[in-house]
Amino acid sequence: MAALVLGVAGCGAPEARQNAAAAAGAAFEAAVAAGDHVRACELLAPQTREQLEQAERKTCPVAFAAQELPEARGIQKVEAYGRQAMVRMTGDTLFLSLFDAGWKVVAAGCTPLPDQPYDCMVKGA
Repeated sequence: MAALVLGVAGCGAPEARQNAAAAAGAAFEAAVAAGDHVRACELLAPQTREQLEQAERKTCPVAFAAQELPEARGIQKVEAYGRQAMVRMTGDTLFLSLFDAGWKVVAAGCTPLPDQPYDCMVKGA
């Protein structure tokens, strides 16, 4: 049911897209905090999951367990434009894309760099 709500909410008005992206980001961070690597992998975008598996040469849950993502708390800001979103939390920034199944994390463990793009620990190709 939650996936259906996120999928439907992901297509609507800007506020609905932001809320759905925020919910997906919060679910991802909750899975990370709980050590639920299977759930965290389910919330990754397909290319991100594939990149992680190829880089580590392990299944996603095993590869994800080796990542040292920062601890994130509380959403500070959400920006959603079309099918892309950025969710800033205390301790982490996530980038998400909207897929048929809802919002998925494209990059996590992201920190801003001066005059450069974000540096992300987990990201797609």
